[in-house]
Amino acid sequence: MLAYTNKFLAIANLIRKLYSDYEKNQHISLVAQISNLRRRLMLIRWMQVVAVASILFCVVTMFLVYSGWQVWAKVLFALSLLLMIASLAISLVEIFLSAGALRLLLKDLEEKM
Repeated sequence: MLAYTNKFLAIANLIRKLYSDYEKNQHISLVAQISNLRRRLMLIRWMQVVAVASILFCVVTMFLVYSGWQVWAKVLFALSLLLMIASLAISLVEIFLSAGALRLLLKDLEEKM
């Protein structure tokens, strides 16, 4: 969860910087970067939601084990594992998008050289 939150904060800071840069020089083209950031922000939000649900289900599983509801505990724990897998898969997609954003910046830099 800490890594997901750090990703979110890094994206938020980048968006603020892009906004500031745009305010200073309104002639720069940021459409591709903004689109990429919007998609990444949405993915990070879903990564966090799914991961929190997974952790919550794990905690409820511990309560069910303590209460003697073994069958429900197994079902809920399996669901929490699936949610964590989903969260990690979303994280993988976001990593690829992040690399794509860096490729855009490098392409712009190469064109200016």
